[in-house]
Amino acid sequence: MKKAGLYVAHLFLAREMAHRAHLRATGPGSFAAHEALGAFYEAVIPLADRFAEACQGEYQALLDVPLLDNEYEGEIADVLEQIKAWIQDNQDEVTGKDQRALSNLVDEAVGLFQSTLYKLRFLE
Repeated sequence: MKKAGLYVAHLFLAREMAHRAHLRATGPGSFAAHEALGAFYEAVIPLADRFAEACQGEYQALLDVPLLDNEYEGEIADVLEQIKAWIQDNQDEVTGKDQRALSNLVDEAVGLFQSTLYKLRFLE
């Protein structure tokens, strides 16, 4: 359950970093970045809530969700890529063995990261 709490904390961190970058977007491509990041930070918290509630229901225990400092480097696309990589690298420990429903919820979040990264890298 510790990794499940860390997973939710990573989604919270991603939301915070995306919201900050959303408010600072300037220059060429800034409107696309502003829109992509706005959609990301609005969508990621409901995904975190759905996962936390499902996980707590499955394991009958409340998650400990730590407050993370941002230790990721680079522009927002780099940060989101690194957080996505952490999620993918830890997915089995986050969800527990053979927990397809929980794993599917994590997959939804990974898909949100992937589509946001596409928008940040290719749209202007």
